[in-house]
Amino acid sequence: MYQLRERGQGLVEYALILVLVAIVVIAILALLGPQIANIFSQITSGLTGT
Repeated sequence: MYQLRERGQGLVEYALILVLVAIVVIAILALLGPQIANIFSQITSGLTGT
């Protein structure tokens, strides 16, 4: 029974880490999204020659 409790605790810790990483990634994308879109737009316009 003790091992099952430890396994559950480990899964909860991994889930919390994944949630925190997801929140950080979403925040970074929200802040840098327009700049990244502008860079890709410049690249595509450079490739198409317009």
